[in-house]
Amino acid sequence: MHNYLDFEKPISDLEGKIIELKKLATEDESIDTSDEIGRLEVRVREAMVDIYSKLNAWQKTQVARHPQRPHFVDYAKTLFQEFTPLAGDRKFSEDAAIQAGLARFRGQPVAVLGQEKGNDTKSRLKHNFGSARPEGYRKAIRVLEMADRFGLPVITLVDTAGAYPGVGAEERGQAEAIARSTEMCLSVKVPIVSVVIGEGGSGGAIAIATGNRVYMLEHAIYSVISPEGAASILWRDSARAREAATNMKITSDDLKALGIIDGIISEPLGGAHRDPDSVIAATGDVIANALGELSNRTGEQLRNDRRQKFLNMGRNL
Repeated sequence: MHNYLDFEKPISDLEGKIIELKKLATEDESIDTSDEIGRLEVRVREAMVDIYSKLNAWQKTQVARHPQRPHFVDYAKTLFQEFTPLAGDRKFSEDAAIQAGLARFRGQPVAVLGQEKGNDTKSRLKHNFGSARPEGYRKAIRVLEMADRFGLPVITLVDTAGAYPGVGAEERGQAEAIARSTEMCLSVKVPIVSVVIGEGGSGGAIAIATGNRVYMLEHAIYSVISPEGAASILWRDSARAREAATNMKITSDDLKALGIIDGIISEPLGGAHRDPDSVIAATGDVIANALGELSNRTGEQLRNDRRQKFLNMGRNL
């Protein structure tokens, strides 16, 4: 069953009527509801075009967090062949929030990193809702080092509300682990292509998103802090998250205009959850084009370009 967001009520009402008509036609074959269903389907599309053509920042935040939005495991299953997960940081333990491994992408050997949120209660608890602990970032460092040693391009898929802020994580050096993961991204001499597929939250995202090319899905968000967190700090009122989201410039359009990201990947009408296959295929095409553009650069060029890219951010604002 589809989960509707609060601003999608006109769509849910129309699709509810379509379901009722289809059920009625199934129960009584003498009743022909095809014409009415056709008219309602046209109205659904018109409503979706109208609503999704003018989403504000808070509504895009809701789309980015949609529970049925495709996650890392969905992308990995389709985009990569021979995906071999690598576990553990060789220091403390395994962290399931960050998924890492080696794979083939359209025949090319690559290293893969990404956050997985989970799609039901059991998997969300297993993956800690996509919020990694220090060992997750240390695992990412281990895979980045391996990719650099063997000359493997790195693909990262970002989807996290932020790094886990628990006491245990802080005791084990959360900030240091994030900083070292970011440093490692800046240091390797292989191409890094990053895509924000849902939420790109704070240091938890940038730790694996410091790439030569950084892309966002159309309705993804990317921010230094969640809108709720910003509202709590600025106004001591998390209910003002809508206002914070607008002022923080967290949407793909905002960040492309500011030069923070390199491109936007279009989503199907109604969001990625409406047609996961098409958005995953489009993401794969963008990654392939980026790797092709970067393939003729030397390791030093890749590293220097990546460092300069991030040093230049904000200079012209």
